[in-house]
This record gives sequence, structure tokens and C-alpha cells, in this order.
Amino acid sequence: MPKRPSRVCRREMVCYLEAFRNRKFQTVFGIALISALITQMQVEAWTYHYSNLKSYSWNASRRFCQAYYTDLVAIQNQNEIAYLNEFLPYYPEYYWIGIRKINNVWTWVGTNKTLTKESENWAENEPNNKRNDQDCVEIYIKRTSSPGKWNDEPCMKRKRALCYKASCEPFSCNQHGECIETIGNYTCSCYPGFYGPECEYVIECKELDLFPGNMRMTCNHPLGNFSYKSTCNFYCMEGHRLNGASTLECSASGEWTAEIPECSVIECPALKSPEKGHVNCLKENVHRSSCSFSCEEGFRLKGEKVVWCTASGAWTAPVPLCEAITCDPLESPAHGSSSCSSSLTEFQYNSRCSFQCAEGFVLKGAETTECDMSGTWTAPAPVCHAKQCQDLSAPIKGHMSCSHPFGNFTYQSSCHFTCEEGFVLHGPRALRCLETGSWTSPPPHCEAITCKPLLPPEEGTMTCVHPFGDSRYKSTCQFSCNEGFSLVGSDTLHCTISGHWTADRPTCQAIKCPPLIAPPQGMLQCSGAHGNLGYNSTCEFSCKRGLTLMGAQRLKCTASGSWTTPPPYCKAIKCPVLNDPEWGSRECSYNQGDSRDSSICYFTCNKGFVLRGSESVQCLTSGEWTAPPPTCEVVKCPELTLHKPMLMNCSHPWGNFSYESTCIFYCPEGQVLNSSPEIKCQAEGNWSKKMPTCQEKPLSVQKALAYFGGAVASVSTLAIGGSILALLRKRFRQKDDGKRPLSPQSVMGTPGVFTNVAFDSAS
Repeated sequence: MPKRPSRVCRREMVCYLEAFRNRKFQTVFGIALISALITQMQVEAWTYHYSNLKSYSWNASRRFCQAYYTDLVAIQNQNEIAYLNEFLPYYPEYYWIGIRKINNVWTWVGTNKTLTKESENWAENEPNNKRNDQDCVEIYIKRTSSPGKWNDEPCMKRKRALCYKASCEPFSCNQHGECIETIGNYTCSCYPGFYGPECEYVIECKELDLFPGNMRMTCNHPLGNFSYKSTCNFYCMEGHRLNGASTLECSASGEWTAEIPECSVIECPALKSPEKGHVNCLKENVHRSSCSFSCEEGFRLKGEKVVWCTASGAWTAPVPLCEAITCDPLESPAHGSSSCSSSLTEFQYNSRCSFQCAEGFVLKGAETTECDMSGTWTAPAPVCHAKQCQDLSAPIKGHMSCSHPFGNFTYQSSCHFTCEEGFVLHGPRALRCLETGSWTSPPPHCEAITCKPLLPPEEGTMTCVHPFGDSRYKSTCQFSCNEGFSLVGSDTLHCTISGHWTADRPTCQAIKCPPLIAPPQGMLQCSGAHGNLGYNSTCEFSCKRGLTLMGAQRLKCTASGSWTTPPPYCKAIKCPVLNDPEWGSRECSYNQGDSRDSSICYFTCNKGFVLRGSESVQCLTSGEWTAPPPTCEVVKCPELTLHKPMLMNCSHPWGNFSYESTCIFYCPEGQVLNSSPEIKCQAEGNWSKKMPTCQEKPLSVQKALAYFGGAVASVSTLAIGGSILALLRKRFRQKDDGKRPLSPQSVMGTPGVFTNVAFDSAS
């Protein structure tokens, strides 16, 4: 039967409304559910829940139940079915419950438990599985036939979600029993070892108590002293044996799994004296008692001298034996003899032996030895060594072959000597070691074969290596030439086994460079100590007048056999290409891009501009112009000074008061200009007219309009500033006899660009 954690909400409707106001209700069901009446049936702690207005698929219904309750309802018994059928309202589509086919098995999804045969509540002929996708289960509520029964349906159909909110919680029954849901409550089915309504009590066993003695006890009480699951381990003191179970556990029935064990003393078996020996024991044959052994004179102990009785009841070692003392047999040394006081097979205690060597050999070790109480000889048996001659080695660049019948370089050793190829032996070819320990003669040596001495070549050097002496066999000489010279012949000579060098001595000859020819329109002259084309030769180049040399003037023959640079050539002199000056032009005595020697350039400026610099430049033989190219600067007119109360607006296309600058003048209200209102800066640097002045004379509106209209027409590209317009409006209002004033645009025309506007501070 499925278990359900118990958390009770008795005011779900209030909680949902409050959650919606706080924006916490944000699932796919939130808006639809809060707009519908969420109806619930409550039986104390365990409650059922369903939505009144909206239906969902099986998966959506389960997500809804898990989000706000426990899960889709799990049917436990017929009483629960009757309760649901009685109180749930009727809906034609019925209700989804928490059973689904998983891996072809009907399963309670809330607990992942398989639906048992006895818990099935299918309607008649159900589940029929008319189609393969009928994997979810609905419950009939208030159906005329089969009320409360189950039917399998496709999971995507939309039905009412029937949820439950369980009463069981994770800590129900104190985690010592299974929490079983009931309508309105739950009950606890306690696990073995626990009892009580909430399984809050644990079964206890009889308390264990030990009398002081040879036994020890350690206990572990996970659920309380001497209660269910308590375990006690028993140990005996050293030298004692445990009789009974070593571990007792308190079972769920309140009984210990065995009786308390006992400890008994451990004893070792009695020991006997060894033959030809004695035993001495302390105390009885109990734990930690000991026995020692000894042997009679002439015998020795084989085994442990002292044994101990262990806690397991066994001695640390078996009883030892007493054996007669004997020494290992001795043999006569090689190339010698021995004499002993006992037979060769016994060598018992106090036996004595003496030794001597043959001619040509010497005794190494004691001349006599005895067998002592420990069964060893007072000295090891000596050996006879052949007399030693001085060690020999093969001569340098030679070989030695020896035979040693009695050891390296000892009596009767013999050695034969030879030399390597290119070397000659000086001395006897064979030596022998005598019985006196000396050789028959001094050892020989090998000397290398000699070649004729060499000298370095003229204008060169020689470097030699003489591993066996000057100009001897395997001497090697290497030759090289000074810078600018090349070697003719072999660069390396070797002294051979025949006493001759591998080749004649080489010579050094000067290196030559390839021939040179004079460039077109030029000359060439060469000289050198080793010929005109030899190492360190120099060649000088020159060009005819009007041409310049392109490249190095002097070339030198290097040690690599090449000239220091490629040969030069002659080229006509040209100056850099010049461009037209800004606001001007140029005329040249040459074609574009061909500014040769003596070419001339002439420069002029556009109207209204003046030349700054030389009017002409000439190309020199050095490839440079006689002067930098000139520039064109705009012509300037005298700067105008305005007198109060007159006003002025100016335009300057090329700079303040420069060529084509135009200025227009205005008078304040009640005054008129005495001449033309416009003057212009001309190409010669003069103004086209004199600057006008203002005179006191009242004007009618019609005259003012006529006057300014003419001025506006003459400067249609200019506009009047804000202050001028204000003065005109004021004047026109006083003179127009109530007529509507004209707009500044109708008076002055299209606005233009103005600079240097001055106003009378009094106006």
C-alpha cells in the first residue's frame, strides 16, 4: 500500500489566493486554477483536492498535484473508494488517479510499487487495451454502472486531476516503523525491536555484569544500554582460553544470542633432559614459565638454550640435542702436503695438523692448526701460492700473449710480444717467470716508422699532429692558404707504414675574380699586385659629362673570388618631379617625368593669389633643383574698422578681408547710408568702393522698403541678423499706420552667412 508524507493545509483556498497576489503562483495551471473554484474534501489530516472548471492530460494533472499537494491520489481500500464516490461531484470526463503502465506493468507512480492482484479495482472487461496507448487510469465517480471502478485510457485525454495530501511525514513513527495511511489519520507498523504508538520505545535485554577475574568485556549500545542491537565482546587475559561465544547481541525478542563465556588457564606439556645433557625449569609449565638446557663436556647444544611457555600452550621451541664436538675435515693444499694427529674421517676435539709447500711455491696461512671446543679449527687450512713475478703489460702499439699455469705472472708464466703495423719491436720477443720470482730479461718496446720532415707552403700554413713522434707513422699534416689564395694539391698528408707521405707537399696560388668591362658612356681602369684580376685588385669606374654613376665607383677583388659589389652603370641626371602649386600652375622646358640636367620650370598663380618663392627653378648636375617650389597665397585687403553706430556683416571665402571677401553695411533706426551698402575685396588687394557712413535723416516706410529692397536684391545670398530684424519690425510698426508689418524674409530675402557683425551699444 503506498505511503504518503503528512503535511496538512486546512486553508488551501486562502493559501492559493494569497500566493497569487504575491506572484508565487507561476505554473502552467496558475491562471486557469485561480480563475476556477478549487474544491477540496478534507478528512482531518489526509485531504483530497480537485479543480472544478478545467481538465488536463494525465502528465499535466500529475505535475499539478506534485506542485501543490503530494501526488495523484493512490487508492488504498474499498472504504476510500466509497468515500470518494460519495463526496466527489460528477463530471462526464471523470478523474485521473496515480496508476500508469510503466514497462508494460501497472505501477503506483507515487511509490513506484507494482499494482498487486488483490488491490486491483478494474471495471468489468477492463483494462481492455483497445489501443496500445491506453497507459493511464481513470476512476468512475457517480457513474450509473461500475461507480468507483477503474478504466485504462490514453494519457493525452483531458480529465479532472484528483490529488491527495498525505498525513505521513519523513519522521513519522520515529523512523522505526512503516507509516500506513488511514482516512483522517495514520498508523505505525513498528520494525522488529521497537514498540509503542509511534514506535518510540526499544526492546531491552537483561543487563550483563562480570565478576572480577580473568575476563574482560566491551559493549556497544547504539539504541540504549543493553537494548535491541546492543553487542558485547568478551576477551580472556593472556594465558587463558575463552570457552563459549566471544560476541553476544541483544535480539528483537529481548534475549541475548548466547550465554556469557568463561576463561580457563592454559598449560604447556612437561619437558625431558636431552641425552648427554641437562634441563632446568622455573615454576610450573604455565604461561611465561621457562626451561634452560646444557650439555656435558665434549658435547655442544643443537637447538634453543632456553624455551618459554606461550599463551597458546606450546613451548617456543622443541627440546634441543647434545652432539659430540668435531671439526670439518682438512685436505692437503695444492702443490703441498699435510700431517695430522687423527684419522682423516674424524677430526675430533684436540686434533692437530701441520702443512708444507713444494719448490717454486710459498705457504700462505698458519703452518699448524687445532680443533677447539667450538668445533672449529684455530686457523684455516693454508694454501700454497706460486711465487709472483712483476706484472707485465703490452708495449704501446704492441701486443702481449701470455700463459699462466699457476696464476697471473707467477712461477712458470711465459709471455710473447709483437708490434702493431707501422711499429718495430726493440728487445726480446719472449719472457719467462723463474722460481726466484723474476723474469728472464727486461720487457721490450715498440717504436713508430719515420717519414721525411715537411715544410709549410709559401703564402700558406701547416698544422701537424704527431701521435708517435715528429714525422713518424700516422703523423698527419693539414695545409691551408692565406686569405686570397687557394690550395693546389692535397690539403692533408699522412705518414704511411712504408715511411713515405701519401702525396707531395701542396702549393698556394692567388684567387682571381671574373673579368670586368666598362659601362656604356663610361670608362674602367684596374690595377693589382697579383694581376689585374687577382686577389686585392681594384677597378675604378667613371661616366661622361651629363651622366651620373649608378653603383659603387670602386670595386675590389675579394678572397671569395668575387667583386665587392656588382659593376655600376651610367644614367642621365634627373631631378625630382614637381607638382603645380595649389591655386596656381607651372610650365616646364621638359616632358613630364624627364627632368634632366639644365631643365627649367616656370610658376604662376591664379587671379587673386600672389607667388611666394622663386618664379623659376633649374635642374642641377647634382640632381637637385636650384630652389624649393614656390606657393600661391591669397591677396589681402586692408582690414575694415567699423565706426558706431553703423553695423556690418561680411563673408570671407578665402580668409578674413582677403580676395572676394564681401561686406554689407546697415544703419540703425532713423539713419541712412550715404553710399552703396556693399564693398568687395578685389584681386589687386583694394576694396571696390569706400566704406559708407550713416547720416541722420528720417525715412518713410515706403522709402525704407524701397531702399532695403534694393540692397537685398544685390546680396540675395546674405541674410539679416536677429537684432537687425528686431529694429526693422519696430520701425515698421511706427510708420505703417496700423498695417500688418512685413516679415524679415520679405524685406531681406534668403538668409546667408555673416561674420564680424557689430552693434551700437546705445541702440
